[in-house]
Amino acid sequence: MPTAAVIGCGDISIVHLEAISSLGADLVAVADTDPELARATGARLGVPAYTDHRQLLAEIRPDVLHVCTPHDQHVSVALDAIEAGVHVITEKPLAHTIAEGERLVAAAEGAPVKVAVCLQNRYNAPNARMKELLDSGELGAVQGASAGVYWHRNAAYYEAKPWRATWARSGGGLLINQAIHTVDLLQWLLGDVEQVRGHAATHVLGDAIEVEDTAELILDHSGGARSVMFATNAHSVNAPVFVEVLTERATLTMRGDLRVQYTDGRTEHVAERIATSSGRAYWGISHELLIGDFYDKLEDPEPFWISPAEAAKSLAILKSIYAQSPDLGAPAEAVALPVGAH
Repeated sequence: MPTAAVIGCGDISIVHLEAISSLGADLVAVADTDPELARATGARLGVPAYTDHRQLLAEIRPDVLHVCTPHDQHVSVALDAIEAGVHVITEKPLAHTIAEGERLVAAAEGAPVKVAVCLQNRYNAPNARMKELLDSGELGAVQGASAGVYWHRNAAYYEAKPWRATWARSGGGLLINQAIHTVDLLQWLLGDVEQVRGHAATHVLGDAIEVEDTAELILDHSGGARSVMFATNAHSVNAPVFVEVLTERATLTMRGDLRVQYTDGRTEHVAERIATSSGRAYWGISHELLIGDFYDKLEDPEPFWISPAEAAKSLAILKSIYAQSPDLGAPAEAVALPVGAH
């Protein structure tokens, strides 16, 4: 198994470190700009700790670098790793801005190393089965889809990590930090998005954040289907994400597990695996599956299938929503997708 290092020792590093351990990879170093957090994590895991990822790359040069930093650091760390000839697994989103994302897409194309973005919900068993059924053609034409993310975040969540609350460091709020996985699933299941319409707003957390806590989206896909989505961080709990796809021959409903109701009366049930990580339950268990798949494919000549170019699709969709929400105060960005008048 390859050697691995983790940059960023915050919350999400938990699932990466557990995956590295369970897969039998050799963790050789960690880094964080917070000296105390870096030192404590390194001491706990018995590996060298750094406050500068460039020094880590120069002195350790792992086979794989896991980027678990705040959003605004994803690209700079990944680019340094690519330049050093080190494979990269970076957390979502691809970047906090379109321009930064384009830099990483360009650097990854033709690079002698692999770069993956953690859109791990594609590995969830219900989602993988939905994709298999839709791609098989046996369900007939897709008529449309809907999705919902009803989660809970309070001021304390943002106070604990203030970067999450800002455009400059997070690049957005609910859409880029929580609902991006569901945006990704819709475009992955139904096809590339040709038009985006919608709006984002801050209805509840305006005293704590400058980014959005609620959004609505209407997505027109290349195959002619349309999906609609509502997402909010203003719910009282973290409810299960749902995605429902209507086709000529079945209705596919994913709410934790998947239920397929065929028009001929048959039903199919696909259960999600039980999360075993010590991290938050809503992170699921598919980080390990994605990371293991990435490690297994390091010698393959083709780019990893969830590449920066693939991850750029969901980033472009959510940035299009920000562009249609002038009252939100998001920085102006050039977006490639057509947007509808709001």
